[in-house]
Amino acid sequence: MYADRFEMCVAKVRHRFATALESKIQSTIVSADRMTRNEDCAISSITESYRRLHSIYGVGATVGFAATGAAAHDAENTLMGAYLEKRELTEDEFANLRDALARLQDVAASELRVMYERGR
Repeated sequence: MYADRFEMCVAKVRHRFATALESKIQSTIVSADRMTRNEDCAISSITESYRRLHSIYGVGATVGFAATGAAAHDAENTLMGAYLEKRELTEDEFANLRDALARLQDVAASELRVMYERGR
């Protein structure tokens, strides 16, 4: 009985995670262009994106999206220096972020496809 209730709770969290995943990634991609500007919006975009990616990383593996969580962690790491130092991204960091987000988008799409094919 307890295991059934626990699994139902995990399934609800998985569903909520899955339905918001693509929009979280897309929001981060859209805000990436603002992260290289020498303005306050760069720092707030980095902070919001860092937190968004960290939540994907933290919840992903727990609800069956291990590869997505790992890819989000990689993307999160590209923001780490700028996030901690409260500055805009360098050109290299921006290029690395773009690559990491493209990989995250691909991995997430793959894991979502598998989840929907299984009907969970």
